[in-house]
Amino acid sequence: MDKYILITGASSGIGAACARRFAKEGYHLVLMARRMDRLETIKNELAKFPVKVLLFNVDVREESQVRKAVASFSDEVKSKLSILINNAGLAVGKGPLSDGLLEDWNRMIDTNIKGLLHISKEIIPILKTNKKGHIFNLSSIAGKEVYMDGNVYCASKHAVDALSKSMRMELVSHSIRVTNIAPGAIETEFSLVRFKGDDQVAAAVYDGFTPLSADDVADTIYYAASLPPHVNLNDITIMPSAQASATVLNKNLV
Repeated sequence: MDKYILITGASSGIGAACARRFAKEGYHLVLMARRMDRLETIKNELAKFPVKVLLFNVDVREESQVRKAVASFSDEVKSKLSILINNAGLAVGKGPLSDGLLEDWNRMIDTNIKGLLHISKEIIPILKTNKKGHIFNLSSIAGKEVYMDGNVYCASKHAVDALSKSMRMELVSHSIRVTNIAPGAIETEFSLVRFKGDDQVAAAVYDGFTPLSADDVADTIYYAASLPPHVNLNDITIMPSAQASATVLNKNLV
């Protein structure tokens, strides 16, 4: 295989799991994240696979950084880029809107919405030139259902859901598939970031049931990407079997 995949937010969680999964399948990797030290660790881990791993220290919130990084891509990367995984995203804080912090809102909106737009704007023309490709946008169950105190985070992920639908309509004539991925409860750094480093509160989110792992989502993304070109999974909501909705979980807390 001689294909490249670009993954944002690749330094941990779903992004790192996707890097491992696609490297195992022979894809060359273009990895973007803010934490370069973690990207280097992942690159070293993937040295066992016969693939190229290109690292870019990029904060997707900064349009100039995204534009500069993509402009530096070689002709080989551009001509063989086939998949974009818009994974960079986060939740910060949880509580009533009236108690919210503007800095938290801006961080979520700038990362979850504007970051996705920044990278997509630069990569879509490349995929159009290649006349094929597949874009995966990481949304959330929060992009399907609003839950108490989720306000701005839920709004940002509803925006991702809407952008996936819009992109699919715009790109269908260019043979570019677009898949929206909406995970439910998944144990990554997500809750630790949301609760600003409070280990106990973050861990309690997953008490009493087995949540999804980042590998579960990476496997699902790879499955969707590996389907024949005439098949597209438009929208995938993936949750642990103990979860029925955003707020209904079967927890065994005995």
